[in-house]
Amino acid sequence: MTDKPLILFTNDDGIQSPGLWTLVEAFIGMGDLLVVAPLEQQSGMGRSLPSFSRGMIYTHEVPTHIPDCTAYAVEGTPAQAVQHAVLELSDRKPTLLVSGINYGDNTGNGVTISGTVGAAIEAASLDIRAIAMSQQTPFDLHASYSTDVDFGPAARFARRFGEWMINHQALPDDVDILKIDVPWGATIETDWCVTRVSRRRVYWPTRPERASLQAAGKLGYRYESDPSQAEPDSDVYALLHEHKVSVTPMSLDMTSRTDFHRLRQILDGERVYGGAAD
Repeated sequence: MTDKPLILFTNDDGIQSPGLWTLVEAFIGMGDLLVVAPLEQQSGMGRSLPSFSRGMIYTHEVPTHIPDCTAYAVEGTPAQAVQHAVLELSDRKPTLLVSGINYGDNTGNGVTISGTVGAAIEAASLDIRAIAMSQQTPFDLHASYSTDVDFGPAARFARRFGEWMINHQALPDDVDILKIDVPWGATIETDWCVTRVSRRRVYWPTRPERASLQAAGKLGYRYESDPSQAEPDSDVYALLHEHKVSVTPMSLDMTSRTDFHRLRQILDGERVYGGAAD
């Protein structure tokens, strides 16, 4: 056993992703580094735990310039990679989980689709502090391993907020996860702001093109958003309109913030005017 922090890394783009390894490299010297990531591309898996995942685990070679690091590839989703890491591959509870860096932003009401965010939610549910890191990229790079993406600034922001989460004994109330989205072309000097998840959708599903319902038909998605019309304090507005780094605190408590007493009155069939029952 050791007093050094154990920092766990995963993603949804797969173990080979340059974004993942740029992220790991940024945390050199902060503790013991454990990479447990999906063997293959797992984007869009959210927090899913499918029963058909085989769960086979393979050791993965770590670049020689990254010390104090062990890596494994898992035949499973990002959330399952987190579970395998905690249950089988770590000698102690991770101090922090960092998921990413994702090719493409994870903003708006589609965040629960994201395997990057799903892994962070899974870690938080296991009482592990978590960060979900995403890098805005051109649409056609989302499912790529393109080396044209500069993940360096996003990795620096990850380390900055990772150090904060490790060094603070108690996090602010109701903060379980930091979801961080970095704009395309960002530098380490790019401004950042605290945001909330927008109610707006950014990426919309597209209808399959096929001759009959029995033919194969894969759903796609397209970007369709006017971020200038999003809520001014939201991740969509900050990242996609103002081109700032969006830092969104997320909570495991997904309860609506409505007035419970008023809701009970409405559900009981009472007419409510101005917040008072008729």
